[in-house]
This record gives sequence, C-alpha cells and structure tokens, in this order.
Amino acid sequence: MWAGPLPEMLVTTGVLLALVGGGTLLLGTGLAWLTTANEFPGRRVFTWALMLPLAMPAYILGFVFLAVFGFAGPVQTALRSVFGAGMWFPDVSSIGGAAIVMSLSLYPYVYILARSALREQTPATYEAARMLGDNRMAALRRVVLPLARPSLAAGVVLVMMETLTDFATVQYFNVQTVSVGIYQVWRGMFDRETAVELAALVLFIALFIIAMERLLRGPARFHQRGAARDIERVPLTGWKVFAAVTACCLVLGAAIVVPIAQLLYWLFSSPAVVTDMTRALEYMSNSLGMAMAAALGCVLFAVLAAGGARFSGSPLVRRAAHLVTVGYAVPGPVVAIGVLVMIGWVSGAAGSNPAGIVLLSLTGLAYAYIVRFMALGYGSVDASMEKITPSTVDAAHTLGATPSRVMKQIYLPMAGAGAAAGAVLVAIDVLKELPIVLLIRPFGFTTASVWVWELASESRWASAAIPALLIVVTAMIPIAIYLGRERRRRGSAIALGARLTRQEQSTPPSNVQ
Repeated sequence: MWAGPLPEMLVTTGVLLALVGGGTLLLGTGLAWLTTANEFPGRRVFTWALMLPLAMPAYILGFVFLAVFGFAGPVQTALRSVFGAGMWFPDVSSIGGAAIVMSLSLYPYVYILARSALREQTPATYEAARMLGDNRMAALRRVVLPLARPSLAAGVVLVMMETLTDFATVQYFNVQTVSVGIYQVWRGMFDRETAVELAALVLFIALFIIAMERLLRGPARFHQRGAARDIERVPLTGWKVFAAVTACCLVLGAAIVVPIAQLLYWLFSSPAVVTDMTRALEYMSNSLGMAMAAALGCVLFAVLAAGGARFSGSPLVRRAAHLVTVGYAVPGPVVAIGVLVMIGWVSGAAGSNPAGIVLLSLTGLAYAYIVRFMALGYGSVDASMEKITPSTVDAAHTLGATPSRVMKQIYLPMAGAGAAAGAVLVAIDVLKELPIVLLIRPFGFTTASVWVWELASESRWASAAIPALLIVVTAMIPIAIYLGRERRRRGSAIALGARLTRQEQSTPPSNVQ
C-alpha cells in the first residue's frame, strides 16, 4: 500500500492529530484558567457545565454539524436566501470541519485535567511571580503552565488516542485516515493481512505519541506542595465579563446545546421517527447487554488483579498487575483486529457452525471491550483497595482468616463503591464505543452506536435522532455522578475548614510563663 493511498493517509492522520491536539489544548487550558482564576457571573455553573460535552460522542456531533452547516442545512440555506446563490461558504466536509467537531467533543479531557492541575498548585509560586513584576498572563506562561505541563500532556495524549481510534466521524467529512483504511480493507476488501499491517502501524503511531511526550519531558520533574487554597480569583469587569460569558456559552452551545436541540427537533417534527422507536429500544438493549457483560468482566478481573497483587506482597506481581491497563492505550481498531484474528483461528479449528460463530463473535466482542476498558475498572477498584489500612488486613491474618475470607469480608465490602463506579464508567464507554463493535459484531447484531453510524452515513439525520439521544442521555449518568461527588467533597472540605476555624477562635490562648 506504500505505492497507493497509505502515504496520503499517514499525512492526513498526522495533520488531524496536530489540529485536534492543538485545538483541545487551547480550548481546555483556556477554559480551565478562565473558570479557575477569574470571577464572573455564572462561573460556578460554567465550571461544571463545560464537562458535559464528554457525553456527546464525536460521531453524533459530527452528523449534526453536517446537517446544520452543510450545503442543504439551515445555515447555508438562510445565507443564500439573503446574499444570493453565489455566496461563498467554507467547505464543511473537510479536515478542518472534522478537527472542529472532534475538538469540541474531546476538549473536556484536557479541561478536567488542567482544572485539577490548577487547583492542586500552591498559589505561592504564582503570587511570587506577580510580586516580581509579571502581569497575570506572564505569570501564567512562565509559572502556572510549566507546573501543569504533565497534566496537560496527559490530556492531549488521551485526545490523540481517541482521534487515532475514530473512523466514523472522519468518514462523515471525507477524511481518509489510517483507521479508516483498516475498516475499508477489512470490511470492503476482506484483506486480513493488509488490515493487520495497518493495525500494527496504528499501534506504532500510538506508542510513538506516548514516547514523544516522555522524551519531550526529558529529565524535568514537576514537584510542588499541595495547595491549601486555590489561586485567588480576580473579578472581571466591563467587556471582559461579556467576553468570558460569551466564550463559555459559545463552546457549550456548539458542543452540547445546539446538537441536543437539533436532535429533539428531529424527534418531534418527523412522524417517521416514532415508528423507529421499537427498533431503537431493541438495539439499545443489545448495547446495554454488551455494556453489562463488559462492565462485569472488567470489575471481576480488576478485583482478581488488584487483590492478587496485595496478597502476593511481591513488587514484581504488583507491577505485573498494572499491565492489565495497557489496553486503554491501544486504539480500538487494533484491539478489534487482534480479536478477529483470534476468532478466525478458533473458528477454523472448531468448524464453521453458524450458531457457534455468532456465539464466538459475541464472546470476542465482550473480550475486546474488557481489554480496551480494563483500565477504568482496575483504576477504580485499586484506588478503593488502596484506602484499606495494612493493619486491618494484618489483624485479620493474625486472627486466622484465610486469604479468601479476607477478600470476602474486607476487600470486597471496602472496594464495593470503587467497583460500582468502575462498572458505570466501563458501561458508558461501551455504549458510546463504535470501532470495535463495527468490526467484530456478527451478522444481524446491531447496537445503538452502529445504528447511528449507519443512518448518518446514509444522511438519514432525523432517523438517527432516537438512538443518538438515548446514547447521550445515558452517557450523562457518570458525569452527573462525578459532579455530585465533587460537590459533596468540596462541601465537606469547606465545612471542615469552617469548623477548624471556629475551634481556633474559641480556644483561649495559653499563657506561657
């Protein structure tokens, strides 16, 4: 393929990665600084609302973007009616349009990590820079951003991984990336060898991105003391208030409000959409079934890996347990191709019974989900088990408890909340996931995400409204859980600080003789 379209695909993939990485870095970091270091009307609402685009998959935002801003969409139609048929409008179906859509969908990865990094920084370094004569932007550039660099780099790497995995959104915009080539070669040409080679190339690109981030960081280390308070917010006045509110509203409007409004309009204005409700519920039940299977599998293996690492006591075993999370860094098409090769080997050895192939494909699909999203379950379970004090476990062993009893009566109850949170995160990611299910699913098995992609590929925008809304609404569940937990944690910290302050004020000073 080196003599064919592959070089152009590589260039296109590189350009798209650069555009989306730069766009999300600019949006995520800028909005995080705006809501963390400034005070303006609605700041608290915007702080949490700017995370909501995580619930809007890029392949849903993409077809809504095309329907609204495309040649036959309402925007261009209205402009032509006012300025004439010859009015120029930028080409929406281009790499630029794809980069805008993916940036709006993926910037929360950078925003959340950047905001956490800003809140964890001690204000002393920023205030010292201000006292030495730097203005706010100079202090941001010279002090705050360098200290936040690891978090920003981690967010951009996550964005690039998601961009590299995507092949539905880019196909809407006629952008040929390497991931698109994998799907076309496997599904269109049935060329397994070439698809495997392309999958290996995508894996190399992913590893190259991770390695480059490490190399660019070099020997630099970023240490700081924990922040007892946030950076003091500066009240904005005059035109700056209008600019801040407008910027937040534009991002939220383009990323979540307008797409949902358009989907609701299609839902209630097209009578044909109502007839698709039965099929939408059927496909959504398929999605929920696979999501539940993957969530249970991830949590089960996470408990075994995290618990086994603690029972063994060996640093080597503990490091080996963390290897179960590497699948999250592997693009979805690469995981899918690897599982498809395994399915081919097993089906060839076991025979070509149709029922057996369907069962094998569904099992392979669940396995691929577990490999891809194991990090979400393991991280939640491991964090919960980490909070169990060693003295509690030592006391149980001293009283003669067996490892299985310790796991059943100590680890599992204490890790229950983390396991539940991990299961929810895995289930939602499976509901939104498209490349793996599109490549592995058996004939006749359709999920909500696949149906959205099929309808959008045929420009049947209104028919795609029902499954798209089901996915978006369901994907908001973990975001609501996260926001509620953050508010409770913040409220508890404020209440604790106020209580300590009252105790200090009520305690009489001691007289030292």
